[in-house]
Amino acid sequence: MTALTHRHRAILRAVADGRATLRCGCAPDLFVDGVACCDQHAVHDLARAGLLVPARPGRPGTVVEAALTELGCVVLAEAS
Repeated sequence: MTALTHRHRAILRAVADGRATLRCGCAPDLFVDGVACCDQHAVHDLARAGLLVPARPGRPGTVVEAALTELGCVVLAEAS
């Protein structure tokens, strides 16, 4: 991932605010305020970059809270 877009930053802010959940799997699906994120590709970019993760382990298909990694917190702080 080269640069964060406005959408990437918005997704990270939603996760940081505790408004996001993830459906566990090899390519997690993100929900913000209970609604599926409109850009799952951006979510997958952030997950592959190690910026967001499930807050706890879950079986594939399980929906759990999303969390920022330590790197995700740093990146979000730098982007603000």
